[in-house]
Amino acid sequence: MYNLLIKELKLGVNPFFYIMPFLTGALMLIPGWIYFLVILYFCFLTVPNMSAGYKTQNDLIFSNILPVTKKDIVKARVYVIIILEVMHMVVAMIYGMITLRLYPNMKYLFFPPSFGFWGLCFVMLAIFNIIFISMYYKTAYKYGAATVVSITAAMLFAGGAEWLSIQNSYLYNLFKGTGVDNLVIQLSILITGIIIFAIFTIIAYHIAKKRFQKVEV
Repeated sequence: MYNLLIKELKLGVNPFFYIMPFLTGALMLIPGWIYFLVILYFCFLTVPNMSAGYKTQNDLIFSNILPVTKKDIVKARVYVIIILEVMHMVVAMIYGMITLRLYPNMKYLFFPPSFGFWGLCFVMLAIFNIIFISMYYKTAYKYGAATVVSITAAMLFAGGAEWLSIQNSYLYNLFKGTGVDNLVIQLSILITGIIIFAIFTIIAYHIAKKRFQKVEV
């Protein structure tokens, strides 16, 4: 399993995708921007291009001739997605902390880079994962429909969250008002988001594992 994961990280993933978090994360420095987009770039760019690379390289056939189980093939690929997602999140958080230092008196229409906001980003990635991973492994080859549906769902969540935070006074205060300074609430939202992310991704892995067992390579 370890060797398969290293193979995925070294051969399956273009080195550029390890640089991407630092490039897209820098967009956090734009004051008052829609920061959900910073994380969504992982869904827009990294996942479809990485999937296209796997397809071009006939990675599925190559992995299938290795002395590994189908379960391990799925697990390694899911680990790669998680690693890249966490990279995007951590780098964006660091840029977000810099933004808060640069613009301490900024009045936000959209979500500021608070702990609560990052919790919502984890939920958004959870939605993306459970749809993309489970749909992709119906064939483990065709990625177009899985990409479109999962990105659409993630965008709807982000758009809905932004709209509610503007229209609902309680949510506005929680994420953009005095609630931002309540560390207990903000950390609770972050931890809840991480838990949802973990649960959804585990469910996606188990669905994908069962579906991939039925795929004829």
